[in-house]
Amino acid sequence: MILVHLIRNEHMNVSRIFSCAVGMFAVTQLAAQSSSPTTLIKAGRLLDPRSGNVLSPAAVLIENGKIKEVGPPPKVLTHAPGDVKTIDLGSATLLPGLIDGHTHLFLDIVRPPEAEAQRHENGIFAPGNLLAIVESPTKRALMGAHLARQDLESGITTVRNLGHSGIDGDTELRDAIKAGRISGPRILASGRKLITRGSYLQNLNPAIADAILEQEFLLIDGPDRARQAVRQNAFHNVDVIKVTADENLTVPELASVVEEAHRERLKVAVHAVDKISIQTAIDAGADSIEHGNEVTDEQLKQMRDKGMFLDLTPTSYDGFLRKIAEQMVVISAASRAAYASSAPSLKQQYDQLVERVLKSGVKFAAGSDMCWFYPGKTRGEASTAAFVNLRAAGMPALDVIRAITSNAAEMLGWQDRIGSIEPGKFADLIAVAGDPVIDITELQRVEFVMKNGDVIKNDFASK
Repeated sequence: MILVHLIRNEHMNVSRIFSCAVGMFAVTQLAAQSSSPTTLIKAGRLLDPRSGNVLSPAAVLIENGKIKEVGPPPKVLTHAPGDVKTIDLGSATLLPGLIDGHTHLFLDIVRPPEAEAQRHENGIFAPGNLLAIVESPTKRALMGAHLARQDLESGITTVRNLGHSGIDGDTELRDAIKAGRISGPRILASGRKLITRGSYLQNLNPAIADAILEQEFLLIDGPDRARQAVRQNAFHNVDVIKVTADENLTVPELASVVEEAHRERLKVAVHAVDKISIQTAIDAGADSIEHGNEVTDEQLKQMRDKGMFLDLTPTSYDGFLRKIAEQMVVISAASRAAYASSAPSLKQQYDQLVERVLKSGVKFAAGSDMCWFYPGKTRGEASTAAFVNLRAAGMPALDVIRAITSNAAEMLGWQDRIGSIEPGKFADLIAVAGDPVIDITELQRVEFVMKNGDVIKNDFASK
């Protein structure tokens, strides 16, 4: 009983963690970022993702953290005050800050050895998830803050964190960033993920199973409990509700989640991979379907007609996760052979998914689904590498950029704030040296980052 009590109450310290433990670090970091009230950014090119149009040369006038004017430099300069701070990025290409529509900042999982993974249901993911749950919320909070900063430094200025952050980890991290106590992207926080029992962790010690699960999830068991789960998350002031749909989740249960969430003016993002789960999400009226790997053409049509978003997550595309794992664990010859025989078919299936999505006219965005430790890369570097996988899967570069800027902003319901470089929107901008429409890997080499008018990084200044 003592262990259960500790597990249930330890999260109460998270708010104090952010305001005290990382507060001193944040003061020095943010002091260096503070911008003057009015800033003028000049660049060789500015890409508008929605239209595909390029303004060259370009200037952006920023006042009090928001975009005031965009246009040719001579025109914008006539409206700039005499004491304006000018940032000249030379021939660089300006883009809106990137949006990761699906991430997990409170997980940094190391894949277990093959023999260990085979001993567990969901053995590649579940052991690392369980370790994260039972560790101190203090440790998770500090790690989440660290990974958030890494995302921002790679040009990801907004994220939607969809679960696996403890009871209130992502809402507290969001608030700490918003208050200026630490540096990181804008966060839409989902709180605990709603699941049916057994979706992620199985065969736990019955004496403490419920306490462990309640640290990470809210269980759905009938429509009434589904509504209660939404209300519990709403109590922590979440921005979105995340649900995992599997064959055990019924349409009435998920419909109750959607109805209650919409009553709270919250969108519902549903993890759904197989055809049955995808149909459950469609029939229940979800706002976005996450992953959707097995979606049929008929389901894409239904989603298009209902205005639902498909949030693509190409995290495992063409052995991406396996390449990460091979740097850390020994993979048996039998496993290598099995993967080699199935890899071409799996790649082809995802290539065809991308092609069908583009033809269907369904609204789509993209997320990294990044929750894995990638040796030698920051979280931001790993996330942008996942985005680039969409180009390899056949999506035109401009559509990839839309998926993580303007399209993603609409999926989040924040199209009036972010996703494009327009007057009235937050001054969240990035710049790359080349042309990302020609070479999408430019997004893995972001050299300038601004969030809310504050310069986070400017590698061009040292050139």
